[in-house]
Amino acid sequence: MTSPLTSTLEPIGESRPGAEWWRTAVIYQIYPRSFADANGDGIGDLSGITAHLDDLAALGVDAVWLSPFYRSPQKDAGYDVADYCDVDPLFGTLADFDDMLARAHAHGIRVIVDLVPNHSSDQHGWFQEALAAAPGSAARARYMFRDGQGTDGELPPNNWESVFGGPAWTRVPDGQWYLHLFDSTQPDFDWANPEVQEEFRRILRFWLDRGVDGFRVDVAHGLVKTDGLPDHLPAVDADSMGGADEDVPYWGQEGVHEIYRDWNRVLAEYDGDRALCAEAWLPTVDRTALWVRPDEMHQAFNFPYLTTGWDAAELREVISESLRAFPAVGAPATWVLSNHDVVRHASRLALTAENPQGHGIGPDSPGQPIPEVGLRRARAATTVMLALPGSAYLYQGEELGLPEVIDLPADTRQDPTWFRTDGERYGRDGCRVPIPWVGDAPAYGFSPSGASWLPQPAEWAELARSAQEDDPESTLWLYRTVLAYRRAHELGAGALEWLTGFGDEVIAFRNGDVTVVANLGTAPVTLPAGTLLVASEDFDGAHLPADTTVWLTAD
Repeated sequence: MTSPLTSTLEPIGESRPGAEWWRTAVIYQIYPRSFADANGDGIGDLSGITAHLDDLAALGVDAVWLSPFYRSPQKDAGYDVADYCDVDPLFGTLADFDDMLARAHAHGIRVIVDLVPNHSSDQHGWFQEALAAAPGSAARARYMFRDGQGTDGELPPNNWESVFGGPAWTRVPDGQWYLHLFDSTQPDFDWANPEVQEEFRRILRFWLDRGVDGFRVDVAHGLVKTDGLPDHLPAVDADSMGGADEDVPYWGQEGVHEIYRDWNRVLAEYDGDRALCAEAWLPTVDRTALWVRPDEMHQAFNFPYLTTGWDAAELREVISESLRAFPAVGAPATWVLSNHDVVRHASRLALTAENPQGHGIGPDSPGQPIPEVGLRRARAATTVMLALPGSAYLYQGEELGLPEVIDLPADTRQDPTWFRTDGERYGRDGCRVPIPWVGDAPAYGFSPSGASWLPQPAEWAELARSAQEDDPESTLWLYRTVLAYRRAHELGAGALEWLTGFGDEVIAFRNGDVTVVANLGTAPVTLPAGTLLVASEDFDGAHLPADTTVWLTAD
């Protein structure tokens, strides 16, 4: 058996039809501005990523996904792109990117980059050209410009609301309106326009030619809007990205699938199993699985799994449904518990009040989490997730057990949601705080100058990587061990068999030669015979306590 801390990553470029790397990969999300700052300006950069590739290799991940690093005014932390084929000076240069990519590949780590096709920045050359052009022009046809309603067009074309709060339409001086499902600085493209379609083929090839291994596609369920743009208002306190709604005229329209069939053909021009991963917030796993049919995308984040609470029955159901729906179309289930848009699961799993996606939590939010409970559940939840067949995504800092930062001062918050709702929603800043590397260093090793674009909590000194590196009871040690055993026992390529007889508040299954038991209840659970591989918490070895997961093998 492979040593639990020995890496056996496959060579980059190796292709095995039916066993492509993305089917079983564990992919680590890097939010560049909060990962590592090499130049001391308080914002993470590409050189900072390169400097820590050894740490990621030691963690045992197969690939990294980088949130946007393109040229951008940074009105939405880079998801407002002004130039899709260049690096913003905040993060470095194209040469820095190429160096990072080459060094990642040398470590056996593949690289996925974010692509934002629903909208651009209002500073994008195309949108500036559209503003200077007349209504009905070819320049305006690249975006969703429309005439308004009312006697003089003084009313927006419909009643749609922005994901970030407020109206989804902004009027320009000549009287027309443009659609922005997000901030007013993020105008939506019109994907019915062949020129838009061809431009994104060019962008895909630009990065594929540089050697990237795939793309995570932002708002993949957007892009196409229902003909006629009919009125629609989401339910009060609905998830901002539409994950709970069945029929929204700007989410999940049938036309998006043809776009991704086209992109699939572009990726097929390149060697090495390049991958597309969908950020598609949809109400069911069956709807999500439509994005990963054989000629479309390769992965789709399992958001129904992410949004399931700490409840054994509900988790068994969503796992069972996922392992039915995704393999039925020839795709892996793609598990995820945290990312840059949701409350970190070390806090979310201990919330006692409703918290719709995108709203965030702050000091006045109801149902405040108990940190000890949240961390214990997070460790147990991750130990379950990484035993499941398929692929999985990790979010930077979760391997350190980082919680959501709840008490950010109001004057430091930067999420557009905070401003567009006049502070009613805290937004996503709490999960984006720069991560700690060295407990006694300036900015905890994030930046040599001590600068940090969002303030870091004092208690993070104890969670820094340096404080956990050699501690067998630490969350970092747990992640490294679980990832190594996952690879050694080939759990990503395995098959799940549910086990019974443990009670309603227990999740128990077998994947290959590994038995997994997770106690989501309050009473201790007697374990079956077997050799203990992994435990999310220390215990007596026979009676599994609450909020704890173990992996066992047969004696």
